[in-house]
Amino acid sequence: MLGFFNDIYFWVKSLHVIAVITWMAGLFYLPRLYVYHVEGYEKRGVEPGSEMDLLFQRQERLLLKAIMNPSLIATWIFGLVLVFTPGIVDWSAVWPWAKTISVVLMTLFHMWLAARRKDFVAGENLLPGRRYRMMNEVPTILMLIIVFAVIVKF
Repeated sequence: MLGFFNDIYFWVKSLHVIAVITWMAGLFYLPRLYVYHVEGYEKRGVEPGSEMDLLFQRQERLLLKAIMNPSLIATWIFGLVLVFTPGIVDWSAVWPWAKTISVVLMTLFHMWLAARRKDFVAGENLLPGRRYRMMNEVPTILMLIIVFAVIVKF
């Protein structure tokens, strides 16, 4: 069975990278949609429950449910297959731990974004556009840690 993981390694690695790229696109874009959504309330007079509010909610739901959630799942599945491929991960090094912690934090950020979507649906969003702009930097920082950890293997 372990030889099978080695045989499919490059296919799984490719699928993992594709899933990560797709997930990251959503992690970058959803907070930006929230900024536009909030600023619609603040600057353009978009009322909760209005046609524009419902359009934002639909876009946010589709991005989360149709793109981000499947990409998150695929990223984890393919990543775990890579972890269990013999000779790939040296757990005595720092890099796999840095990557693991960063991926867990990225997953928690994903869950935080999903919770904020529920706030918009309930008409209970309390965060300003500025906060969403700041939070939009979280996946960038985590991505940098992950990429340097995997490529440089510090």
